[in-house]
Amino acid sequence: MCLVISLAATFISEHYSGPQLLYALFIGLSFHFLMSHGQIKKGVDFCARTLLRCGVALLGARITFVQVSDLGWSTAIVVVAAMGLTIAIGLFLARFYGRASSEGLISGGSVAICGASAAMAIASVLPQTKENERFTLLVVVGVTVLSTIAMVIYPFALDLMKLNAQVSGIFIGATIHDVAQVVAAGMLLGPEAGDTATIVKLFRVILLMPIVVLIVIVSRNQKNTNLPEKQQPLVPTFLVFFVVFVLLSSMGIIPTYLSNFATETSRSLLVIAIVAAGIKTSFEDLLKLGWQPVVMLVTETLFIACFMYIFIAFNLL
Repeated sequence: MCLVISLAATFISEHYSGPQLLYALFIGLSFHFLMSHGQIKKGVDFCARTLLRCGVALLGARITFVQVSDLGWSTAIVVVAAMGLTIAIGLFLARFYGRASSEGLISGGSVAICGASAAMAIASVLPQTKENERFTLLVVVGVTVLSTIAMVIYPFALDLMKLNAQVSGIFIGATIHDVAQVVAAGMLLGPEAGDTATIVKLFRVILLMPIVVLIVIVSRNQKNTNLPEKQQPLVPTFLVFFVVFVLLSSMGIIPTYLSNFATETSRSLLVIAIVAAGIKTSFEDLLKLGWQPVVMLVTETLFIACFMYIFIAFNLL
């Protein structure tokens, strides 16, 4: 069922344009009634957890350490600082609005790293509560919509500011959430900006592993965690495979055609996982979350954009 819905979402996206992930999520939400069937529930749970982790692991096949080193130390430090502060803003806003710290990690991590896939990867190592599942779904919707808006607005704004291609690419790669939107926005400003934006974005993706490991370490030390200790390995298996794929890609062992295949497979698995997450959640549950999560996502998105713009304005990149 998840596969069929993901294929339908892909067909609609390719033939009528629009965000593939949003189509997958909304169609999945409309099939929430299927969760009352035991066998389907097992399949949905498998797609929402196991296939998600496989998809995140395969992201490493397109990343090399050479790409990361090409950024330069100053750019790398600024991007890392932007990511860390964005996650910190997420935690602050969660506390300010009286929400769980896990929600701050999910929203802040999704904006800081790589959108929907980061949100779901982080949520997968946090306590598996209904509240976290609902919040993750709302974050997936939010970051996808915000990424699409940024994909349209940022290139035109950067063009009006007459910034060079490299600086524009760094800004786009460091501020837009989802990989697909980063590539699209970068290419609107030319091949050089597109390549730079993609490299910066992949650098953010590679930082998914240390951030998730840090989250696991912190959640292990919390007394109120709902997960048994044996379900919280220090380094989740899917992140180990992520690093292995990065190493293999860096050593040139993975040929280009296999890297491209892994990228497409990863995207497909993430779409299926988002369909499953949609099926697990109802619109009524999403509405219960209120307006605070939306404000959190918008604030985090504006913060990371303003932070990067300050460094650009003062020629520090």
